[in-house]
Amino acid sequence: MQEGQLLMTQLERDRLVTLKKIQKKLIKQQAGAEELQVTARHLRRLLERLKQEGDKSVIHGLKGKPSHRRMEETEKEAVKILSADVYRGFGPTLASEYLRDEHGIQASKETVRQWMLRGKLWRAQRDKMVEVHLWRPRRSRSGEMVQWDTSEHDWLEGRGEEKLYLIAMIDDATSRLWARFAPHDSTAENMQLLWSYVEKFGRPLLFYTDQAGLFQTAEKRRRDEPGVDKDRVEMPPTQIGRALKELGIAWCAARSPQAKGRVERTFGTAQDRLVKGMRKAEVKTLEQANQYLQEHYLVWWEQAMTVEPSHAEDAHRPLDRSHCLAASLSHVETRQVRNDYTLRLDAQLYQIERSSIVSGLRGADVRVEKRLDGSVAVRFGERYLTVTALTDTPPPRPSPVPKETPAASNRKRRSGGKKSDWMKDFLKTPGPSLKKAIAISNATS
Repeated sequence: MQEGQLLMTQLERDRLVTLKKIQKKLIKQQAGAEELQVTARHLRRLLERLKQEGDKSVIHGLKGKPSHRRMEETEKEAVKILSADVYRGFGPTLASEYLRDEHGIQASKETVRQWMLRGKLWRAQRDKMVEVHLWRPRRSRSGEMVQWDTSEHDWLEGRGEEKLYLIAMIDDATSRLWARFAPHDSTAENMQLLWSYVEKFGRPLLFYTDQAGLFQTAEKRRRDEPGVDKDRVEMPPTQIGRALKELGIAWCAARSPQAKGRVERTFGTAQDRLVKGMRKAEVKTLEQANQYLQEHYLVWWEQAMTVEPSHAEDAHRPLDRSHCLAASLSHVETRQVRNDYTLRLDAQLYQIERSSIVSGLRGADVRVEKRLDGSVAVRFGERYLTVTALTDTPPPRPSPVPKETPAASNRKRRSGGKKSDWMKDFLKTPGPSLKKAIAISNATS
């Protein structure tokens, strides 16, 4: 730009023309104020500035100057930090928290979003029209209903050889979360989480789960058999179903993922924040994952995601003397006591100690509990029996071999085990005609 030239917008040029008309008294000040849409007092201020500064008076004083609120260096630093592979996939909200906590950069999530957009680390997303599901109101008290589910996901992002499952329970009234990582989504692992939950919070009124086979026994039907005209058969409970019944906890199955949306959204948050947090902490094993979950993620969840219930009363009930978690949270089967006071479980023979033998025990059914710690307990009525695993078990009796009769053995020897040929060429021998055969039959009758 040459010296003496000014860059103006069209609006600024129009304003300058009007002010010069007023200055040369081509139009009156009242008409000029109406044209510029300003008051007469402000018009006189503009004329005074024009007299003192000249044509540049119509240009804003901050035009061309850097803003006092600029964050150029901070933005460059933040974009450089967020470009690292460890922050891959971070959204603006999570990125702003890590910039504040890990690097001391204070910025709102909207500012971080703009930085990430300019640095090509984030792409603006259009709002999509989705099917709306009406939200069910929360339960009023903590412990009235707890949602329980398992999420299968690549939680370690391939950093370890273990495949992890996140088993979680979330209170419907407060969103309080209780979870643990497990190597399998099995009955024993779910019972471990249930044990720790009941010990810490007490017995809730209701658990709300999906219709998985861990919680209910499906009725077995043929594929081609219609089920609409057939009455529902009462099936025996699963091990978890039996344990909940013994602990006095009700159970209800959700008919759709949306029905248990609170725990589903919890897994969505965990698959974003928890995965990235463990990536930043370089978690590689099951033990490290559970440690990070307990010491960092659940602490953050308690502070940021929980709410106060509408009623302060806690619906959780404490355990009483009739409840035994070790007995209820175990794999329970029924076995019959043999005449020698032994019983068999999983190809292992157990001997009942002489001191535990009581009247009516021989031939009776007993409850066998395979507990989570690997021990085995046997209960007869309300009394536990002392049993010992037998190491030298007697071999099973061989099945008796049927004896062969002399005639059968002789026939087998004569034929040599081959098929008899007494009917060989039988059909080739010519027989009498039908008329002759009738005559012979009548003569002999």
